[in-house]
Amino acid sequence: MNFPLYSDVILLTNLPDEGVYAGDIGTVVERHDVIGLETGYSVEFFDMLGNTVSVVTLPMSYFRLPTRADRPSVRLMASVA
Repeated sequence: MNFPLYSDVILLTNLPDEGVYAGDIGTVVERHDVIGLETGYSVEFFDMLGNTVSVVTLPMSYFRLPTRADRPSVRLMASVA
């Protein structure tokens, strides 16, 4: 499956070192094709105010497209001063 640039994707695995977790919604900002490797994508994750939380580059198997069955939710993270 290919993810178009600027499409929303849903993370399928926890990445605590990056501050993002399975179910978080991100935006595809770049595609990476390397011969012999799974296609990768750079995905930017935002907080509810539009601030960047993290930009990660991972194989496409770490993401999926949203479906009609998905609903956004909120989880409280430690506050940042």
